[in-house]
Amino acid sequence: MPFTTTKSAFWAGFRAALPFMVVALPFAFLFGVLATEAGLTVFESLAFSVVVIAGTAQFTALQLMEENAPTLIILASALAVNLRLAMYSASITPHLGAVPFWKRAFAAYFLVDQAYALSIVKYEDEPDMPRDQKLAYFFGTVAPVCPFWYLFTVVGAMVGKSLPSSIDISFILPLAFIAMIGPLLRTPAHVAAAFTSVVVALLMAGLPYNFGLLVAGAAGMMVGARVELWQESQHG
Repeated sequence: MPFTTTKSAFWAGFRAALPFMVVALPFAFLFGVLATEAGLTVFESLAFSVVVIAGTAQFTALQLMEENAPTLIILASALAVNLRLAMYSASITPHLGAVPFWKRAFAAYFLVDQAYALSIVKYEDEPDMPRDQKLAYFFGTVAPVCPFWYLFTVVGAMVGKSLPSSIDISFILPLAFIAMIGPLLRTPAHVAAAFTSVVVALLMAGLPYNFGLLVAGAAGMMVGARVELWQESQHG
């Protein structure tokens, strides 16, 4: 249904994003707890979320930090995990690319998974939506997720600081990865990419500085892309 104002578009996006809080907030809390377990202060944990604002990349970097990997490897791994954002940007540019630069800058910063997924579906369903309403809808999808991601990172970090040092909860980190990745394995390409990454990571476990994770990630993406192309050719 077309929106009458940018305000109504914003609140429609806000309501659409509310269910994502059920998943995002516990993970933000968990990140805060694990960040302090890894030695970060409450402020550093918050700064991590504000600067990176990408859950999977944050958990990836955190695990490598706990394993004392070199800074270059940590940055490269986080960048590899976030390469999907470049595809998001290319996909959403036809809809938001003509807005003023400062608005595009804010949109680029808040281009998280939830905002992209909700917005691109809405734009495709309503191709005649005015550009200002598209932008309002996008920021509406961000409003209930990103600010609370920061807040619950702080809450988790404060809780983590109060935990006795004898309590080790680092085992939660791999469980968090499983919980995040599991629901995403919806197509054969996804499954092939995940399986390839696991196999290559195990084979490359002996490489120094966890470099095998980068090799595994690259191999997974290539295999997933090839499977997706094969599927398209079969349906074509």
